[in-house]
Amino acid sequence: MRSHLLEGIVRHRRTRPFTYAFEHKVFYFAVDLGELDLVAASLRVVSRNRRNLLTFRDDDHLDPPAADLNASVVEHLRREGFDPEGWRITLITNLRVIGYVFNPASFYLCRDRSGTLQIVVVEVHNTHGERHQYTLRADDAGERFVASMDKAFYVSPFIAAAGRYAVSVRDEKSRLRITINEQDGGTLLLHTSLDLTRRRLTDRTAARMLMRYPLGPHRTIGMIHWHALQLWRHGLRIYRHRAAA
Repeated sequence: MRSHLLEGIVRHRRTRPFTYAFEHKVFYFAVDLGELDLVAASLRVVSRNRRNLLTFRDDDHLDPPAADLNASVVEHLRREGFDPEGWRITLITNLRVIGYVFNPASFYLCRDRSGTLQIVVVEVHNTHGERHQYTLRADDAGERFVASMDKAFYVSPFIAAAGRYAVSVRDEKSRLRITINEQDGGTLLLHTSLDLTRRRLTDRTAARMLMRYPLGPHRTIGMIHWHALQLWRHGLRIYRHRAAA
């Protein structure tokens, strides 16, 4: 299988009006969307659209929720003006653990027939149950995929709705590094990065990740609220939630 695991560190650093930074060890699934049924058939601990220790649910992704995620992403790319015939799409995400998942951001790495990373779709979820997809084409050809987009989705009560993201993806044989820098007024406000090492996907390695990072999605949502509490205690301005467009 081309599908595999990713293990590493997520880092956040806010630069204004004071510095606030943290990092956590994490793991992700890198699922080839053409292998969704193969992954479920090959691993005892993973199922697709039915309960298991780990569950991949198609409708946990896209808006409106997907029934067949691979077909829906292909159709999304066509609507965006691309021809994804023969492309390989890898989704970087978390699966449901004992029935629960929360993915602040998932990444669809869309490679053409030659294996070149052409498009990155960033799917952002907020704690209000809303989702939004940013579809990015590389600004320039090079070793890294680099793109930018205007902010169009409410994420944090401590960051204004207006802003701009700069996204960088370095997709290497043994390692995946993703960086998102959020700018406000032309200057850096928030730096976020994932630095991940590839691991083989088997029942044993998946079980090992679950033991090393128990209840990962539950911990993610808990840490989001913990860090929000720390920012609130620092007296940061709160921006009211705006419903997704």
